[in-house]
Amino acid sequence: MTLLHFFRDGLRAMFQGGKGYWTWLALLFALIAIGCWYYIIQLQQGLVITGMSDQVSWGFYIANFTFMVGIAAASVLLVIPAYLFHREDVKRVVLIGKAMAVAAVITAILLVVVDLARPDRFWHIIPFIGRFNFPQSMLAWDVVVLYGYLFLNLLIPFYILFKHYRGLQPKLAAYLPFVVITIFWAISIHTVTAFLFSANSGRPFWHTALLGPRFLASAFVSGPALIIVSLLLIRRYWKFQIGQAVINMLGIILMFALYTNLFFVGVELFTDLYNETDHAASIRYLYLGLHGFDGLTPWIWTALVLNSIAVLMLSIEKLRHNIPMLVVACGLSTVGIWIEKGMGFVIPGFIPTPTGEIFEFTPTFPEVMITVGCWAIGALVFTLLARAATAIESGDCVHQSLARDSR
Repeated sequence: MTLLHFFRDGLRAMFQGGKGYWTWLALLFALIAIGCWYYIIQLQQGLVITGMSDQVSWGFYIANFTFMVGIAAASVLLVIPAYLFHREDVKRVVLIGKAMAVAAVITAILLVVVDLARPDRFWHIIPFIGRFNFPQSMLAWDVVVLYGYLFLNLLIPFYILFKHYRGLQPKLAAYLPFVVITIFWAISIHTVTAFLFSANSGRPFWHTALLGPRFLASAFVSGPALIIVSLLLIRRYWKFQIGQAVINMLGIILMFALYTNLFFVGVELFTDLYNETDHAASIRYLYLGLHGFDGLTPWIWTALVLNSIAVLMLSIEKLRHNIPMLVVACGLSTVGIWIEKGMGFVIPGFIPTPTGEIFEFTPTFPEVMITVGCWAIGALVFTLLARAATAIESGDCVHQSLARDSR
């Protein structure tokens, strides 16, 4: 019965809030409904309603999938200081990072599902039922790490919150091994995603050993940026105590990750363009245009400018400790990495094709709205999980026996 009460009270806490909270939920439900409407149209008409083609077979969906996997991996930046360096102030908010990881993985999986023209064929990659092709297939590895990471990020918070709900202290020895596994698993989910691209030797833009480190560096930019903004909003509107030292720590991580990411971009540009070969055609198309085609060039230069402004702002201590300026820097870096890692990474791998054909990609309105619907589902999952977690951690949501004793 206690477990049933835990879920009942947790659900009740998820839907308790003021007018602003309910307006936010209503907006998310509206975006989800619009996304579902266009997805039904896609199921009826096929991927022809998107901007994808035989030449560019991975488009806006996979671009956002790549970005979301990085968001999921970044929760490790709260786990490490909380449990390996025993930062109690970070441990207080680590469950919010876990909630973001769960939401990001769910969003990433949804983006893969909508990318399938026939989602009913998803059963082909289910172990023992379809042809999982493990360990030969990199896609199979990606399925394993994503679902495994989702399970770990649900298991650990469930144990901690259930104990706190009952007024008990969770035993560190009971869940620390899973925490350690989660740390390595977080690195693996984005590394495997990088390998999924770099294993395509016929696509020189992706076929680089630097791809794994670049993915991790960019993940440690966008992830902390979104976590910082989320923590600031939770602290302000839900009155949940979050130490400023946690925000400052994440700001420093964000700054150094941005430096590293920009350095990796410079290394790749030098390597490909200093002694240019035919294999540099994709990167030339992206940054400088190719044979009169330059559809993505404004995107990538916008990303570089945004990331450069963000890193300059974060490098000035007074600006980094100024909350409004920090939020601006987080916003700039998030958008910059989203462009660089999405449209600026997935699409150029297909342009030009191995036969030299140039076919540019532009996402369609239905494609964008379906993606927005997936993002809205992720935001809804994060909002509800974070709401329940903060209610339990702050003592507002406890077992009825504890509530009676407090009276």
